[in-house]
Amino acid sequence: MGRDDGPRVHVPEQRAPERRPGDDTDLRFSVLGPVRARRGGETLPSGSPQQRALLTALLLRGGHTATAAELIDALWGDEPPSQALAAVRTYASRLRKILGPQTLASDSGGYAMRTGPDAVDVTVAEELAAGADKARAAGDRSRARALLNKALALWDGEALASVPGPYAENQRTRLEEWRLQLTETRLDLDLEVGCHAEAVSELTALTAAHPLRERLRELLMVALYRSGRQAEALAVYADTRRLLAEELGVDPRPELAQLQQRILRADEELARPADDPTPAAAPVRPAQLPATVPDFTGRASFVRELGERLATAEGSVMAVSALAGIGGVGKTTLAVHVAHQGRKHFPDGQLYVDLQGAGSRAAEPETVLGAFLRALGTPDSAIPDSLDERAALYRSTLDGRRILILLDNAHDAAQIRPLLPGTTGCAALVTSRVRMVDLAGAHLVDLDVMSPEEALQLFTRIVGEERINSERKAALDVVAACGFLPLAIRIAASRLASRRTWTVSVLAAKLADERRRLDELQAGDLAVKATFELGYGQLEPAQARAFRLLGLADGPDISLAAAAALLDLETHAAEDLLEALVDTSLVESAAPGRYRYHDLVRLYARSCAERDEEPPVKRELALSRLLDFYLATAAGVYALERPGERVLDHFSRTAYPGLVFQVREAALDWLFTESSGLLACARQSATIGMPRPASDLLMAVVDLAESGANSHQFATAATSVAQAAEAAGEAQAEARARTMLSHVHSVSGRFAEAETQAIRALNLGRLAQDPVSQGQAPNQLGIIALYENRHEDAESHFSQAMTAFRADGNKPGEAAALCNLSRVHLATGRTTSAVRLAQRGVAIYEDDATGLALRLANGKYALGLALIGSRQTAGAQNVLLEALRIFRESRQQLWHGMTLFRLAELHLAEQEAPQAAAHAEQALAVLRGIGGDWRRANVLTVLGQALAVIGQTDRAQVCWSEALSIFEELGSPEAETVRRLLDPAAVA
Repeated sequence: MGRDDGPRVHVPEQRAPERRPGDDTDLRFSVLGPVRARRGGETLPSGSPQQRALLTALLLRGGHTATAAELIDALWGDEPPSQALAAVRTYASRLRKILGPQTLASDSGGYAMRTGPDAVDVTVAEELAAGADKARAAGDRSRARALLNKALALWDGEALASVPGPYAENQRTRLEEWRLQLTETRLDLDLEVGCHAEAVSELTALTAAHPLRERLRELLMVALYRSGRQAEALAVYADTRRLLAEELGVDPRPELAQLQQRILRADEELARPADDPTPAAAPVRPAQLPATVPDFTGRASFVRELGERLATAEGSVMAVSALAGIGGVGKTTLAVHVAHQGRKHFPDGQLYVDLQGAGSRAAEPETVLGAFLRALGTPDSAIPDSLDERAALYRSTLDGRRILILLDNAHDAAQIRPLLPGTTGCAALVTSRVRMVDLAGAHLVDLDVMSPEEALQLFTRIVGEERINSERKAALDVVAACGFLPLAIRIAASRLASRRTWTVSVLAAKLADERRRLDELQAGDLAVKATFELGYGQLEPAQARAFRLLGLADGPDISLAAAAALLDLETHAAEDLLEALVDTSLVESAAPGRYRYHDLVRLYARSCAERDEEPPVKRELALSRLLDFYLATAAGVYALERPGERVLDHFSRTAYPGLVFQVREAALDWLFTESSGLLACARQSATIGMPRPASDLLMAVVDLAESGANSHQFATAATSVAQAAEAAGEAQAEARARTMLSHVHSVSGRFAEAETQAIRALNLGRLAQDPVSQGQAPNQLGIIALYENRHEDAESHFSQAMTAFRADGNKPGEAAALCNLSRVHLATGRTTSAVRLAQRGVAIYEDDATGLALRLANGKYALGLALIGSRQTAGAQNVLLEALRIFRESRQQLWHGMTLFRLAELHLAEQEAPQAAAHAEQALAVLRGIGGDWRRANVLTVLGQALAVIGQTDRAQVCWSEALSIFEELGSPEAETVRRLLDPAAVA
């Protein structure tokens, strides 16, 4: 063995892939992760670790030449091997064979990489970051965020992973710091555009990974404060101050201390973006006003009066003007016209909503507030659950802005009070059929019918002067017969304008009947009916039938396919009729393929149906066809989500077919788009003598109960169906409706109500010998008992459910009971049998279902819990992640959130506190508005435990305090566990 000054280097032989001329243009290099080279779609061999270190040193020099000495220093530092120069040359030769001589060039005793401007990922990231800086400086936060996200997405784990040498180590540190800086900048932008709730989870994980990085702590405090979590934000400061004192012996930097003081003062400026109240990334400058009519006529004094009120809104608090009058008097037309004229006084936007106050089901204020907050740029995850919280956030969001709110068709003052702005600069216009005498501070305007001159002017503008001038007397007779009601005049004039062979006298003669000429003192619904009678009487027979029957359906609107079913027509024939009705202004086209009535027109259409559809069975048959269509289609969606489910065989037989979906995504789109119509149909059908298929429809659309957005509507519909079935003596229908009512109560965390309904459902199911409710009701009772830690009761209920499912041949139902029984075994320490039971359930699902079946996800969720209990954490994480994917794709918000919660528990058990905190934060965000307080308290408990482990003990105490408050209010036994966590001795 010869004499050496250091270790010798062995360079393995490598073979380069065959390369074609011109391939160098396809070369791409990655250093923001494992160092890789690619040509087209092919990954090229990069050799030994030292050879990758050489490639790294050349790539990061930006095309500049590196001498041999510099490369030796980069690879080995102060202790190079004796044959270092030979090794460098060998590495370079091998790389040249792989990459091509044009790419790796020899230059003045050294080497240089000749690559394109976008060939190296770090160069691309630098260009994206520079572009983000420019976009942010120009005020385009949306583009800046997008560019930064693209830059950060280029990282694939640790930069220069497993590359040896001092140069790579230094660059790895530099790139990681740069990555953190980019992340901080992007998170700062997130907060500027109002995405604070989404940022909390990421910031929690980052502060755990980098506990001494004060900028991350500052961003987390702001994100928590803007999410309504002031106590946690202050706790972050306390944690930071303690940590810095213990680790470094220093106090927090002044910016952090100042932020704490601002939070203590509840600084309103801190509650929104500091520089720009209308960030570019969110739709915070709404322009929702409907189009004004081009032939607006008269009302000059009202336009002037209301316009002056809007012009002075900047100096007054709650500038509200409330217009009242009978239906069809032109309240909306006037309000929209005035709003458009006053837009210049409200540069920050205009909001509009139809509150549906004249109908039987007025819009709920919390729903409207949710839509307004989204339009103002508030992310879904930041919108609170309760009406009071939403109203408070809405007023805070409007503070400092000049926005006009048009609240159309209000039911009463109570409906609109939460929707009113509370600060200067904003104004509201309200229209309603009732006078808002109990709306404090409102400027009341009573809108009467038009004067004869205004009515004639409107009529002339629509029909045309040429036809009116020769028949002025007849025209006056027409507008008088319309009661000078603007909506009536518009319909009559539009009909005359579309019939060139008619004279004005012909139209006047049609209106000669005094039943159609009610004066203003007798106005109201009768005046509106007289006006609609004009249009209705001129419809073709098929159009008139469609008009009558479509008005029977209770939903807010109706799809073309559903309308075709109700009318018993082919789709194209139904579309022709509906479009003809749209042309007459009797029906509105809400969107392509969707139709709706003005609420007064719907009432009139129903009166026509009651009068003209003889015998009455025709009306019942129409609604029966609609119910059949909805039930058949929903059953098909249910089958796609739950293949092999036996409950479908027990549904009522449908005489009318539904839609058939081949793609699961399209089926779910239909289900959630039609949710309001489906639930309205179930409710209506039960009240007119069809409770059994109505209860089946509820079961078919059970996914709506678990989605969050539709839970309240689902509960209302289930209650109506149960009551109607009880009144009709339909035990089976009542049992199924109460089973669904129990389910939706359980989903919302109302366990006492859920148990009451499930017990009634089970008794009724036995009475009716209904296999569906005899299986599902005890299963539901078992779930409730499990949540309440009544394990013996739960086991009994699940065993009873399993017996019923087996008797019915319902394999998926049996699997559900097995998986639920697994959770009882787990809770009582029988982990081995818990795993075995869950595996049996999953096996049944896999035999009968596709890999995407929703039921399979439920089974994997139970199996994941059992595997956690038996300490098989790797397997548990895999099955929970698979369940999470299916729940997310199925839009099951409740189970999506609960699976995130279970993953948080798993990571906490594995002492992976940062990951646990991140998953718990995500669970809180997903479970907003669904799951109830009990589930939220459980997530808060785990979040607090994770925060305590990563040193954020003050914030942990805030989480536990909130959880304890919830558990104590509910009387839950979990309260004792949280009390122990809050004990300082337990935390230490």
